[in-house]
Amino acid sequence: MWELVKAGGWLMTPIVVCSILALVIIIERSHTLQFSKTVPSRLREQLITRLRENGDIGRTQLMNVKEKTALGDILATGLLYRQYGLESMTMHMQNRASVQVHQLEKNINMLGTIGAIAPLLGLLGTVLGIISSFLAITDGAMQDPTMLAAGVSQALITTAAGMIVAIPALVAYRYFQRRIIDINAQFETQAGLMIQELYDYQLLDNTYVAAPANSMTTIDERATDRLDVDKSSMATI
Repeated sequence: MWELVKAGGWLMTPIVVCSILALVIIIERSHTLQFSKTVPSRLREQLITRLRENGDIGRTQLMNVKEKTALGDILATGLLYRQYGLESMTMHMQNRASVQVHQLEKNINMLGTIGAIAPLLGLLGTVLGIISSFLAITDGAMQDPTMLAAGVSQALITTAAGMIVAIPALVAYRYFQRRIIDINAQFETQAGLMIQELYDYQLLDNTYVAAPANSMTTIDERATDRLDVDKSSMATI
């Protein structure tokens, strides 16, 4: 193997670096993007059951749920802000979902970049190897057969190495992209089901919504009293 790397010339160095980076990213993302680690299957049911039994979930418990999984972060954020109304709860969940999707996409673009540039590095090595082969020929006579063979081997080895690195990188890139789309769909589904269940079991806190209505009624009553006073004053005059 080392002899092949040496025969490929100096361009084998960036190709080998790309292969190591691609392998590390594939292993790390394969571990991170597991459904069991991002969207636990029964998390929503557990939260709703605890709400129905206890009427509320403590902030400390919700913070523990937030820190464990991506879906837990989204659902727990919604429950933390449910006292401020449905609109605030939904906006905060959407914000956390965007943050979680961004974190899931970590290093995915780098994997796609490796898949794109590895064949180009191999092609560059091919061109340089062919140039070396032609330099070994002068006036139609082969000056150094060894140099010609070295140029041809460099061209073939770098091309093959670039493709060997690029093909798995591109396959993994497309696979991880699809996995993130599926996980994001689960985020939306689970959040929507939780909101629906909060409605069905009457677990939404409406105190924040009712407060402004009461305050507006008080303001209207004060304005009416002030208008009556003004009318009395006018009548007296």
